[in-house]
Amino acid sequence: MTHQRKAAPTRRRVLAGAAAAGAVAFAPAIVRAQAKSLKIAVLLTRSGYLAPAGQSCHRGALIAPRVLADYGHQVDLVHVDVESNPDVARNQAERVINDGVDVVVGAFDSACTLAIAQVCEQRQAPLVVNIAAAPALTEQGYRFLVRNFPTGSQIAVNGLARIKAFIEATKANPKTAVFLHVNDTFGTAQRQAMDRLLPNAGMPFRVLESIAYDPRAQDLSVEVTKIRALKPDLVLVVTRAADAIKLVRDMVRQRFEPMGIISPGAPGLYDEEFYEALGPLADYHAYAVPWANPKSSMAQALEKAFKPAYPNYRFAVECFNVGFTFEALLVAADGFKRAGTTNGAELMKAIRATNIKEHIMIGGPITFDDKGQNNNVPSAMVQNRNRAPTVVLPAEDATMAPVFPMPPWQGRT
Repeated sequence: MTHQRKAAPTRRRVLAGAAAAGAVAFAPAIVRAQAKSLKIAVLLTRSGYLAPAGQSCHRGALIAPRVLADYGHQVDLVHVDVESNPDVARNQAERVINDGVDVVVGAFDSACTLAIAQVCEQRQAPLVVNIAAAPALTEQGYRFLVRNFPTGSQIAVNGLARIKAFIEATKANPKTAVFLHVNDTFGTAQRQAMDRLLPNAGMPFRVLESIAYDPRAQDLSVEVTKIRALKPDLVLVVTRAADAIKLVRDMVRQRFEPMGIISPGAPGLYDEEFYEALGPLADYHAYAVPWANPKSSMAQALEKAFKPAYPNYRFAVECFNVGFTFEALLVAADGFKRAGTTNGAELMKAIRATNIKEHIMIGGPITFDDKGQNNNVPSAMVQNRNRAPTVVLPAEDATMAPVFPMPPWQGRT
């Protein structure tokens, strides 16, 4: 049996061993920095009074990983319900960051998103806002936040501009309008924006009166009687779906037929509930809102994934919530791909330098200003046609031409 002599330790061998030990000690950090998948917490209002919208966003988040993978992005999602409650949102943000997520996405509601933003700022965890319009989100100096959604003021300005283009494109000539709005916080804010912006918007009509209504009312017959007495050509509305249904039914009962019903930027007219309740009477109403681009190849890929996953839902109706939620995840994944690290500060720097030309929603490239706001999200003009939301403006993204004035109530099929 031959014995090998053990080499005596030398200074060179000792230093080499120390270097190897150091490499092992730091290996976990290196592995984290070069992680192949980004861990994202998706915080949404999946229960509580905002549950329908939060669940719609959630459907977009559930199908996102597969579509993102086709575009070269690997993500691992953690799904969290914030219960439409800012306190819950704050606590859940703390929890998921403690659990090791790299990025937070959410949360549809502005109040919940503000609570999350405060936590993310303190913990230096990037937050990508999918939907939330409160200006404060990008006006309070947060450095660990970007928002790929227009502010409330931008929605109002963009909406009025698109309504004007809609009227010009159809060569219609409405001279007067009435503004009907729900009397909650959202509706009142929209009324204030309209009061501020309309005088300088260059609209071809004048607003005769603004009328607020209580959404708890059994019907809107009193409001419709008042509107009918004013004889406006156009009815501008800020409604929820249940109220919009009441409005149309009372207009039909009272045989009041304006040139059209148009929303300057609110839900209600495109909810599935609205189509199911009214059938052909749901058609030809229009709304100026940010919307998915039906001609975008990425939007078409997302729709292809959506249909088999949710056969009981229509992508055409859900694409607002689904599309913006997907884009928020795309922003995070794209930033991670360029940063090559999950370090919060470096990842946030990459996210703020985002420039994504191919995406879901109508508008220019996804980019962010110094405040973290994407200013390239315009409103589209969407019109109900054949009981489905249909883009009619801008022309380059439209799949149908706009129709205005709307056809009479009688004779629709």
